[in-house]
Amino acid sequence: MTLATHALPENFGAAEGRIQAKSPAAFRRLVGEFVRFYRKGLFNPHWGEQATFGKDDSLTLQLVMQGLRRAEAEAAWMPFAEFVAASPDDFQWTAPLDVATFPARHWWDAAYRKANDAGSVLSDARPGAPPGNVYWKGNAIEVNVYLYGYESLWLPATLLDQPERLADALFAATRRFPVGLHFNKGLAGAPEERVAAARDTAMNPAVLDAFALAIIATGAPHSVPGLAGHEPDPAKGRVEAAAVTAAADALRAVVPDAGAYVSESNYFDRVWQKSYWGANYARLAAAKRKYDPEGLFFVHNGVGSEEWSADGFTRSKGR
Repeated sequence: MTLATHALPENFGAAEGRIQAKSPAAFRRLVGEFVRFYRKGLFNPHWGEQATFGKDDSLTLQLVMQGLRRAEAEAAWMPFAEFVAASPDDFQWTAPLDVATFPARHWWDAAYRKANDAGSVLSDARPGAPPGNVYWKGNAIEVNVYLYGYESLWLPATLLDQPERLADALFAATRRFPVGLHFNKGLAGAPEERVAAARDTAMNPAVLDAFALAIIATGAPHSVPGLAGHEPDPAKGRVEAAAVTAAADALRAVVPDAGAYVSESNYFDRVWQKSYWGANYARLAAAKRKYDPEGLFFVHNGVGSEEWSADGFTRSKGR
């Protein structure tokens, strides 16, 4: 693996808040406006992270930014804030929009975080743990989670030029399950030299043109099968897994060949070769056969795994 390092900007920052629409029709209008606002005001090198469109007609904003002063970041959000404020009968900020900046050098500084933004991190609670052992509070839900369902889809930037079509698909998906758009995971809009470098990797080329990765997922946090008091609920899981699939299918209606991010994807994907690697799969399979002709190295839904039984002990027919 080769890692590229870059000089830090002066500031990192965040914009967070939650809007509750007061009817499905109002929520559809909110979704459409956010798509247009994102295309015009946030689809640039400054902004990333996520927005979550809820089944309960809510929009949760958890974005981060780099290279802007606080006044500049606040100004970027002004048009969207004015849209929300203009329709108090339709929308309400249930968590007010909060724009903050930090010195970039201190963004991952545990001591600075605890002193200046303690609510954003959680500490390692084990006895004797070093004080620098912290993790983002927002990731707590992922700790020891038993996943019921998981889907990811690369969304091409061309959809931003069709805001009503994209908004319709997002709204339809949320009727089944919440949808998160992770803007920092697509490479559309990145400098050409970065895109060119990524083109020469194994990832599905869909990432090169994606403005976001849509993630639709559910599970039981802090759950372990067989551990009393912490067991997942299979019946609930089956219902929610079906809803996750239905929500993803609503997005696939506008992006039938979206592809997926291999590290955050459906364990049961039936077309994983196409989803994970797209046009790169044939080249990867050839390399696998060349350097591991006996298939010694095996992983679920990994390159060449279709040549083995699910447990990895039996060659498939034809081999």
